[in-house]
Amino acid sequence: MAKPISLEKILFSQGFGTRRYCSDLVYADLVKVNSVLADDPEKRIPTEGLVLNVEGKDWEYHEKAYIAFNKPPNYECSHKTTHHPSVYSLLPAPFVERGLQCVGRLDYDTTGLLLISDDGQFIHKMTTPKKNIGKVYEITTPDPITQSQIDHLLNGVLLEDDPKPCLATACKLLSENSLAMTIVEGRYHQVKRMMAAVGNHVTKLHRTEIGAYVMPEDLAAGEWRWLYPDDLKALSKSVEL
Repeated sequence: MAKPISLEKILFSQGFGTRRYCSDLVYADLVKVNSVLADDPEKRIPTEGLVLNVEGKDWEYHEKAYIAFNKPPNYECSHKTTHHPSVYSLLPAPFVERGLQCVGRLDYDTTGLLLISDDGQFIHKMTTPKKNIGKVYEITTPDPITQSQIDHLLNGVLLEDDPKPCLATACKLLSENSLAMTIVEGRYHQVKRMMAAVGNHVTKLHRTEIGAYVMPEDLAAGEWRWLYPDDLKALSKSVEL
């Protein structure tokens, strides 16, 4: 069991501001610990199962943050954006303050499941192709998807300026113009380029799954939720190649 930590340090670790500001929050009667008003920022608090309430909003304590986010269209997965607003603008300020990063990126016009965390090891694990963690994308195309195109995707296609074949580990035809495709890599515009290589075109792209974790149906676009140990275990499931 983790050792108790001072309330000031807990608030600081969660991204509520500088140590001084976190102390001031307590002195201003703006912090509750498990529904009890706090009055001492130096009081050491057990972190297991801890729920804070800061300025009227509940906040679960997490030593490391792991969240699932349903990315809407026309947002960039960057702190320094070029033409569109940042996905970080849709998250609570403490997440930005504590340095959360997108686990890989989705194009500005791609929607769906995006992981965000401040755990560097987790980010590396989820993004390296060596772990064979599948990502499932639902692809919408203007032209009908043929069996020949699916076979080509499964057998591997050559992308421009890249001598290594790029392949899908699974394909499931959802409708005449819709395909669920699983890949384990994350090359630049990979899905769009793969579909172009087989003679079709992507008009809509939506990520639904990572590993064995399926984005919850009730997670609306622009919303997020905490990931727990069972979720992280599902995310880590690799594809048998």
